Amino acid sequence: MKNRVLILGAGLVTKPVIIYLLDRGYQVTIASLLVSKIDPIVAGYKNATTKELDVLKDTEALSREVEANDIVISLLPAVHHIVVAKQCIIHKKNLVTSSYVSPAMQELHSKAKELGLLFLNECGLDPGIDHMSAMKTIHEVEKQGGKITSFSSYCGGLPSLRYNNNPFGYKFSWSPRGAVLAGKNSARFMKNKEIVDIPGEELFEHYEFIDIPGLGTFEGYPNRNSLGYIEKYNLQDIQTMFRGTLRYVGHCETWRNMVKLGLANDEKKYDFRTISPANFLSLLIGQKEASDLKKAIAEYLGISPYSVFLNKIEWLGLLSRHTVELKEGTALDLLVYLLEKKLQYAEGETDLVVLQHEFIAEYPDHKEKIISTLIDEGIQGGDTAMARTVSWPAAIATKLILNRQINMTGVQIPVHPEIYEPILKELQELKISIQEKKILL
Repeated sequence: MKNRVLILGAGLVTKPVIIYLLDRGYQVTIASLLVSKIDPIVAGYKNATTKELDVLKDTEALSREVEANDIVISLLPAVHHIVVAKQCIIHKKNLVTSSYVSPAMQELHSKAKELGLLFLNECGLDPGIDHMSAMKTIHEVEKQGGKITSFSSYCGGLPSLRYNNNPFGYKFSWSPRGAVLAGKNSARFMKNKEIVDIPGEELFEHYEFIDIPGLGTFEGYPNRNSLGYIEKYNLQDIQTMFRGTLRYVGHCETWRNMVKLGLANDEKKYDFRTISPANFLSLLIGQKEASDLKKAIAEYLGISPYSVFLNKIEWLGLLSRHTVELKEGTALDLLVYLLEKKLQYAEGETDLVVLQHEFIAEYPDHKEKIISTLIDEGIQGGDTAMARTVSWPAAIATKLILNRQINMTGVQIPVHPEIYEPILKELQELKISIQEKKILL
């Protein structure tokens, strides 16, 4: 029996996948630079091993670990998956990730297929559960003789309503750097048969208000390139194809101004031991030493000097005249440093995951709107909703692959019934369920 699993990474979403596999008797090796974070999680499990490993610097050690296991789950930052995938090719091992398929990963499709390997990507929440729940509805509509003409999907990880207690309306349940970088991506979607392109610097200028039943009104803005999913979802008659991100109201204006200030820049480096955040902001807006920094920033951005945005960045520490405990870094490094200090979950606070699809389905004799909604709240003192919804799909997929219940090969995403049906079924057993509502049009 194949039961040896290698998990790479020890980030904020790793714990549920580790416990899921350990509780089911798999031999699990967790390799990471942050072994100290994992040791307390696996204490008492005889089938767990932790190893310190730098994937980029120690290719030989990575190679040994991949070879010694039956399957690999990579929860590393997405840019590192390709290094792991190439080792999986060498040692003929299957691979599971929760990240988008990169062009470099897609290039391995033919080789993986030739070797009879499955590289299952996009098997988390978004991407992941979003694909699976969408395809379930799409296939059901098609079986009933209908076709999908419009698909809009929004997903967000947020603080629970009762713990939405900071000016930013946001806290980190995953990589802070990843969250900021995601806001720099350009976006592409289709609306009423028209293709719309949004450059990254304008992303937060294009948002809509989205109502979520039982929760209230949110902001939704475009997420990456939605057009690729027309083919992946096989939606030949689609007129609107949109995938977006959900945030609390006020988020987009805040981040539009952050981007305009240059705080998401990750290129030029500065010595923050000698320059305070306030002095650094003065530098960014071309003011050597502004006597009234708030007013200078307002003029630079073209906003009111009484704008709530100015109070937000003051609360964050960006107007502080004191240097921070950060050495050399970029504007993005400074921003992430301050966000990590201020936008953390306190002990006992919970997060919220919201995923909502809206379909228009046309049948020969009628048309209907289908709204499917997933709402999951973290457990007080336990796992976050983000950790569960990102890592459980990957964990379940790993079990299914080891049990030979998924027999596809090549680079795949979970849009096939063979993959999504058993994963959604088990997620429901784990209390991650999707509610569907139909409205006759």
